[in-house]
Amino acid sequence: MHREFLMGNEAMALGALAAGVNVVAGYPGTPSTEVLETVARRRGEGVYVEWSVNEKAALEVAAGAAYAGARALVTMKQVGLNVASDPLMSLSYIGVKGGLVVLVADDPGPISSQTEQDTRTFAAYAKLPILDPSSPSEAYQMMGEAFALSEELGCPVIVRPTTRVDHGYEDVEVAEPEEWLVNEPEGFVRDPSRWVIFPALSVRAHAAIEARDAELSERLSGYARNTVRQTAGPDARPRLGIATHGISATYVAENLSEKDDVRVLRVATPYPFPEDLAADFLAGLDEVLCIEELDPVIERALIATCGRRSLTVKIRGKLTDDIQPSGENTVESVGRAIDAFLGRGAADESEAPGISPRAVPQPRSGEDCLSTGNCPAPPTLPVRPPVLCAGCPHRASFYAVKKAMRGRKTLFCGDIGCYTLGNAKPLDMVDTCLCMGAGINIAQGVTHVEPDTAAFAFVGDSTFFASGITGVVNAFYNQASMTLVVLDNSTTAMTGHQPHPGTGRTMMGQVVEKVSIERVLRAIGLTVVETVDPLDHERAVETVRRVADEPGVKAIIFRNPCVVLARPKARSAVDAEKCVGCQRCVRELGCPALVPDAATGKVRIDPAQCTGCTLCEQICPTHAISGGERL
Repeated sequence: MHREFLMGNEAMALGALAAGVNVVAGYPGTPSTEVLETVARRRGEGVYVEWSVNEKAALEVAAGAAYAGARALVTMKQVGLNVASDPLMSLSYIGVKGGLVVLVADDPGPISSQTEQDTRTFAAYAKLPILDPSSPSEAYQMMGEAFALSEELGCPVIVRPTTRVDHGYEDVEVAEPEEWLVNEPEGFVRDPSRWVIFPALSVRAHAAIEARDAELSERLSGYARNTVRQTAGPDARPRLGIATHGISATYVAENLSEKDDVRVLRVATPYPFPEDLAADFLAGLDEVLCIEELDPVIERALIATCGRRSLTVKIRGKLTDDIQPSGENTVESVGRAIDAFLGRGAADESEAPGISPRAVPQPRSGEDCLSTGNCPAPPTLPVRPPVLCAGCPHRASFYAVKKAMRGRKTLFCGDIGCYTLGNAKPLDMVDTCLCMGAGINIAQGVTHVEPDTAAFAFVGDSTFFASGITGVVNAFYNQASMTLVVLDNSTTAMTGHQPHPGTGRTMMGQVVEKVSIERVLRAIGLTVVETVDPLDHERAVETVRRVADEPGVKAIIFRNPCVVLARPKARSAVDAEKCVGCQRCVRELGCPALVPDAATGKVRIDPAQCTGCTLCEQICPTHAISGGERL
């Protein structure tokens, strides 16, 4: 064993490797992405890893491996579980032979997601065990425990870290590679009565699952990570309790001291809920505050426990408006809730972590604020809205479509990815955005109601493979009228530049033949498929005008590499003598490298941001910008 300073995602990856994982599949999605990337970087011989085209495919690949006795891991974020829910629900019934761990990273906030979904609720819906780590080191240990539990029960086990565990760092004790468990899969054993899901099998399986989960609830009351502790010592007789989980348990610990007479329940297995342990925790208490993200899972479970066991304990939390109903918990928000619950008033405020209602005194001259504790409050940081990178080819693509369709009744359906940022002004080119791949189908629905609308559906190259192809098939088959715009920057940019079927690289390092988007579209039946460089502005505009007038389903592929991956050859600059201060480049493009000068009204270019894409050069009416050289 040795110690490493690890991100939570790295810790879980090493935990899976130490547990003898054989197959790892996933789809990139923040905050889960680094798990699979770490496995790929640090795996030993015999470990297969892939970025699948979407989460459903990833789970099915992992399930096949587990059918053959392998230990398999699948990674995704919470919205990815929606995509994988079809196989997951059936796997709950049909089961697995090898260990199958489904790592779902939840994103309270949300920080980088469409929704705040709580996978603890999904686990109860799917009737699958779920482990809820509170730190990177615990997440490392839970991976091995999850594989063992999956093999013992013959079902998938979910591990649910949240963003602050995924991206938090800790000094973690990890096994040496030579200490990693070696799992030798038996191989697939043909048995249709087990592996082919029929109604009769499902009826038997459902009854068995209910019995299993009831028994497992009793067992999990003794699981070492489900704990009850008292801050005032074992001989205290507290009347108040706090129930918590995950990263919130860390926040609770930071806000309690030994003088607080309170009992704390930490739930590491929200489903099946450890009811026996919860009943022991509730004994003798008058009130309990449930501190959790996002759904009131523990709160509802404790209310049910009180009802079944005739306990007269008042349960407080989200359902009683004592805890915020949505959003991410913080040390400060948890501290305020605990202060109110325990009645810690002004006398205690100076000792309550994260609570500073009074102005902080300034340090005297010559004093070190860190040593005195009298540090001034930090200044409020300015809000920086997300924006497309300087030189991003998506900006050029959106601008070409906007210019070509000016004056016409149009609909611009967006999708999930960097190009969602096309909604920001001055581009203002995203009218809808629901979930991955949905824009293609939404465009069809609108045009069936409004046939006179010129509908465009924007989708990235990675998203096209993940969930866009079926929408195009649906559009062609049902004779829709729309223009598909594939924004091909040759990577999965928003989640960290992972490969996909169109890049010609796999996560195993293999160089393979690229899957051609043009050929896929023509195989579906599209006859109008145009590929153009969006940074060739005039040609891009002309292509949009011509293709948009074609009947039926047609496609434009705007292809130019992500600017983060492509080094600029030269940067643009403004000739102040030629610049007339019209600021057309700023008003129409919104590129962060274009900086208006308040004193002169003219524009300058920030050389630290400019990539020399030449888009601003091409639209400047006085030709005052030059020097760039696009790739």
